[in-house]
Amino acid sequence: MGGYASRTLRSVFSAAALAAVAAGPAAGEVVERIARVAGTSVHYKVVLPNDYDAAKDYPAIVVMGGGPQTMNTIDGTLERNFRAEAERRGYLVFGPAAPDGELFFQGGDRIFPEFLDAMRSTYRVAGGKFHVAGPSNGGIAAMHVAAAHPDYFLSVTAFPGYLWRPTDSKLLALSKLCVYLYVGEHDEYRWHDEMQREAEFLAARGGVARYSVELGQPHRIETLAGANASRLFEGFEATAQGCSR
Repeated sequence: MGGYASRTLRSVFSAAALAAVAAGPAAGEVVERIARVAGTSVHYKVVLPNDYDAAKDYPAIVVMGGGPQTMNTIDGTLERNFRAEAERRGYLVFGPAAPDGELFFQGGDRIFPEFLDAMRSTYRVAGGKFHVAGPSNGGIAAMHVAAAHPDYFLSVTAFPGYLWRPTDSKLLALSKLCVYLYVGEHDEYRWHDEMQREAEFLAARGGVARYSVELGQPHRIETLAGANASRLFEGFEATAQGCSR
């Protein structure tokens, strides 16, 4: 992976934080951290799986929150869509809050890819690559960051979401990733047409791009929450079969 070994990290972690990572809990746990990345402090949460062992490799997900992308929205998204399945299936989950109140597709993306490098240097991320996912503004952010740094990712999931200011070149950057797009049938923001167009663009170029209209659902999709969050993880695990047709 180009630049993986040689990239200089500028993130700063406390000795106490690193010691806590090394120890690792027996049961799943959510911990809060602060990293100094790209000249700013980034607050983030980490979901550690059950029986976490710092010497083992784990698949990893970067979760983007919806709305203002604050830590409150990260907390809600982790609990609704990711924590229980991640702990049970053995995933690391990283949930950064947008730095200085700047959305991840409106300036907050400056922390990437350094934030990803920081996570890879502290945790054993399987294959050095992440899945990235999020709802609403988090879905837009996930698509945006994945298109800007595709070599860091295996898949991108937006539920809902689309590529911010799309161009053919940005979409082509996603063509080697598995792309999963979900939107509620009754979504009041009516993102359906753009999401479907992007999925069809990628599929026509040989990519694995799935577009799903969730029947009866509004913008906040319950068919991917709680026990139904397993559907998101089925998508992550399907990347093992490859992301091109």
